Amino acid sequence: MTAAFKLTSMDFRGVINRRFVKNFLPLPALSKFQVGQVMPDFELPVVGQRASIKLSNYRNKAVVVIAFTRIFTEKQYCPFCYPHILSLVETYKKFEQLGAEVLMITSTDMRQSKLIQRDLGLTMPLLVDPRCASFHQYGTGQALGAPLPAQFVVDQSGKLTFQHLFSFAHTNASAERLLWAVHNAHR
Repeated sequence: MTAAFKLTSMDFRGVINRRFVKNFLPLPALSKFQVGQVMPDFELPVVGQRASIKLSNYRNKAVVVIAFTRIFTEKQYCPFCYPHILSLVETYKKFEQLGAEVLMITSTDMRQSKLIQRDLGLTMPLLVDPRCASFHQYGTGQALGAPLPAQFVVDQSGKLTFQHLFSFAHTNASAERLLWAVHNAHR
Protein backbone atom coordinates (compact mmCIF):
# COMPACT_ATOMS: atom_id res chain seq x y z
CA MET A 1 0.00 0.00 0.00
CA THR A 2 1.40 3.41 -0.87
CA ALA A 3 1.63 6.22 1.65
CA ALA A 4 -0.83 8.49 -0.13
CA PHE A 5 -1.44 11.85 1.48
CA LYS A 6 -5.16 11.83 2.18
CA LEU A 7 -7.45 13.78 4.47
CA THR A 8 -9.72 11.25 6.11
CA SER A 9 -12.34 13.84 7.07
CA MET A 10 -13.10 17.51 6.78
CA ASP A 11 -14.56 17.46 10.31
CA PHE A 12 -11.92 19.05 12.53
CA ARG A 13 -14.06 19.23 15.68
CA GLY A 14 -12.19 17.95 18.71
CA VAL A 15 -8.74 18.17 17.11
CA ILE A 16 -7.58 20.94 19.43
CA ASN A 17 -7.70 19.51 22.93
CA ARG A 18 -5.39 19.12 25.93
CA ARG A 19 -3.42 16.34 24.23
CA PHE A 20 -2.99 18.51 21.11
CA VAL A 21 -1.57 21.40 23.14
CA LYS A 22 0.73 19.10 25.14
CA ASN A 23 2.13 17.55 21.94
CA PHE A 24 2.16 20.65 19.75
CA LEU A 25 5.85 21.57 19.92
CA PRO A 26 8.04 19.34 17.78
CA LEU A 27 10.29 16.90 19.60
CA PRO A 28 12.32 14.57 17.38
CA ALA A 29 12.20 10.83 17.85
CA LEU A 30 15.10 9.58 19.96
CA SER A 31 16.65 6.17 19.59
CA LYS A 32 16.69 5.18 23.25
CA PHE A 33 17.28 1.47 22.76
CA GLN A 34 19.90 -0.83 21.27
CA VAL A 35 19.07 -4.04 19.44
CA GLY A 36 19.33 -6.85 22.01
CA GLN A 37 18.21 -4.64 24.90
CA VAL A 38 15.27 -5.79 27.02
CA MET A 39 12.44 -3.36 26.34
CA PRO A 40 10.68 -1.52 29.16
CA ASP A 41 7.31 -2.85 30.17
CA PHE A 42 4.08 -0.92 29.85
CA GLU A 43 0.48 -1.63 30.78
CA LEU A 44 -2.36 -0.07 28.81
CA PRO A 45 -6.13 -0.55 28.50
CA VAL A 46 -7.40 -2.31 25.39
CA VAL A 47 -10.48 -1.35 23.42
CA GLY A 48 -13.22 -3.92 23.96
CA GLN A 49 -11.49 -5.74 26.83
CA ARG A 50 -11.82 -5.41 30.58
CA ALA A 51 -8.20 -6.27 31.29
CA SER A 52 -5.28 -4.17 30.20
CA ILE A 53 -2.28 -5.57 28.36
CA LYS A 54 1.31 -5.59 29.56
CA LEU A 55 4.17 -6.08 27.14
CA SER A 56 5.60 -8.59 29.61
CA ASN A 57 2.47 -10.77 29.16
CA TYR A 58 4.01 -11.94 25.87
CA ARG A 59 7.39 -12.94 27.29
CA ASN A 60 8.26 -16.53 26.34
CA LYS A 61 5.02 -16.68 24.31
CA ALA A 62 5.17 -14.52 21.18
CA VAL A 63 7.14 -12.00 19.19
CA VAL A 64 5.47 -8.59 19.56
CA VAL A 65 5.20 -5.78 17.03
CA ILE A 66 4.56 -2.52 18.88
CA ALA A 67 2.98 -0.12 16.40
CA PHE A 68 2.67 3.39 17.80
CA THR A 69 0.29 5.23 15.50
CA ARG A 70 -0.67 8.85 15.05
CA ILE A 71 -4.39 9.54 15.19
CA PHE A 72 -5.75 12.96 16.07
CA THR A 73 -9.44 12.11 16.60
CA GLU A 74 -11.82 9.39 15.49
CA LYS A 75 -12.25 11.41 12.29
CA GLN A 76 -8.72 12.71 11.71
CA TYR A 77 -5.84 10.33 11.03
CA CYS A 78 -2.29 11.25 10.20
CA PRO A 79 -2.09 11.10 6.39
CA PHE A 80 1.10 9.01 6.68
CA CYS A 81 -0.32 6.66 9.33
CA TYR A 82 -3.75 6.01 7.86
CA PRO A 83 -2.46 3.88 4.94
CA HIS A 84 0.00 2.21 7.33
CA ILE A 85 -2.83 1.21 9.68
CA LEU A 86 -4.82 -0.20 6.75
CA SER A 87 -1.76 -2.16 5.62
CA LEU A 88 -1.33 -3.67 9.10
CA VAL A 89 -5.03 -4.60 9.15
CA GLU A 90 -4.63 -6.34 5.77
CA THR A 91 -1.56 -8.32 6.88
CA TYR A 92 -2.52 -9.04 10.49
CA LYS A 93 -3.22 -12.74 9.80
CA LYS A 94 0.30 -13.09 8.37
CA PHE A 95 1.73 -11.79 11.65
CA GLU A 96 -0.40 -14.29 13.56
CA GLN A 97 0.78 -17.12 11.28
CA LEU A 98 4.36 -16.20 12.20
CA GLY A 99 3.49 -16.43 15.91
CA ALA A 100 3.53 -12.68 16.45
CA GLU A 101 1.11 -10.24 18.02
CA VAL A 102 0.67 -6.69 16.77
CA LEU A 103 -0.12 -4.20 19.51
CA MET A 104 -1.32 -0.95 17.99
CA ILE A 105 -1.07 1.98 20.40
CA THR A 106 -3.00 5.21 19.95
CA SER A 107 -3.05 8.42 21.94
CA THR A 108 -6.79 8.90 21.46
CA ASP A 109 -9.10 8.43 24.44
CA MET A 110 -11.19 5.26 24.93
CA ARG A 111 -14.36 6.73 23.38
CA GLN A 112 -12.52 7.81 20.23
CA SER A 113 -10.54 4.56 20.11
CA LYS A 114 -13.74 2.46 20.15
CA LEU A 115 -14.96 4.35 17.08
CA ILE A 116 -11.58 3.95 15.37
CA GLN A 117 -11.53 0.21 16.03
CA ARG A 118 -15.05 -0.20 14.63
CA ASP A 119 -14.57 2.06 11.61
CA LEU A 120 -11.27 0.48 10.55
CA GLY A 121 -12.29 -3.08 11.38
CA LEU A 122 -9.26 -3.59 13.61
CA THR A 123 -8.86 -7.17 14.76
CA MET A 124 -5.51 -6.59 16.44
CA PRO A 125 -5.48 -5.21 19.99
CA LEU A 126 -5.83 -1.42 20.06
CA LEU A 127 -4.19 -0.07 23.19
CA VAL A 128 -5.17 3.35 24.49
CA ASP A 129 -2.69 5.87 25.91
CA PRO A 130 -4.23 9.38 25.92
CA ARG A 131 -1.53 10.61 28.33
CA CYS A 132 1.12 9.52 25.78
CA ALA A 133 3.28 7.96 28.54
CA SER A 134 4.31 4.93 26.46
CA PHE A 135 5.07 7.16 23.46
CA HIS A 136 7.44 9.22 25.63
CA GLN A 137 8.86 6.10 27.30
CA TYR A 138 9.77 4.73 23.86
CA GLY A 139 11.06 8.08 22.51
CA THR A 140 8.70 8.36 19.54
CA GLY A 141 8.81 12.17 19.46
CA GLN A 142 5.89 14.52 18.80
CA ALA A 143 4.73 17.29 16.49
CA LEU A 144 1.64 19.32 15.64
CA GLY A 145 -0.62 17.94 18.32
CA ALA A 146 0.15 14.22 18.48
CA PRO A 147 3.02 11.85 19.21
CA LEU A 148 4.88 10.56 16.16
CA PRO A 149 4.53 6.99 14.88
CA ALA A 150 7.15 4.32 15.52
CA GLN A 151 7.43 0.55 15.28
CA PHE A 152 9.38 -1.89 17.43
CA VAL A 153 9.74 -5.67 17.17
CA VAL A 154 10.41 -7.48 20.45
CA ASP A 155 11.38 -11.15 20.53
CA GLN A 156 9.98 -13.75 22.92
CA SER A 157 12.64 -12.97 25.51
CA GLY A 158 11.55 -9.31 25.55
CA LYS A 159 14.57 -8.02 23.62
CA LEU A 160 14.47 -5.46 20.83
CA THR A 161 15.22 -6.92 17.40
CA PHE A 162 14.04 -4.05 15.18
CA GLN A 163 13.04 -0.41 15.56
CA HIS A 164 11.78 2.22 13.19
CA LEU A 165 11.38 5.83 14.28
CA PHE A 166 9.54 8.45 12.25
CA SER A 167 11.34 10.55 9.66
CA PHE A 168 9.88 12.38 6.70
CA ALA A 169 12.00 10.19 4.42
CA HIS A 170 10.59 6.98 5.98
CA THR A 171 7.46 7.70 7.97
CA ASN A 172 6.54 4.12 8.94
CA ALA A 173 8.11 0.70 8.51
CA SER A 174 6.03 -1.13 5.91
CA ALA A 175 4.04 -4.20 6.88
CA GLU A 176 6.41 -6.25 4.69
CA ARG A 177 9.45 -4.87 6.54
CA LEU A 178 7.80 -5.67 9.88
CA LEU A 179 6.96 -9.21 8.72
CA TRP A 180 10.62 -9.64 7.75
CA ALA A 181 11.66 -8.37 11.19
CA VAL A 182 9.27 -10.82 12.89
CA HIS A 183 10.64 -13.68 10.82
CA ASN A 184 14.20 -12.73 11.84
CA ALA A 185 13.20 -12.37 15.50
CA HIS A 186 12.49 -16.11 15.56
CA ARG A 187 16.11 -16.96 14.67
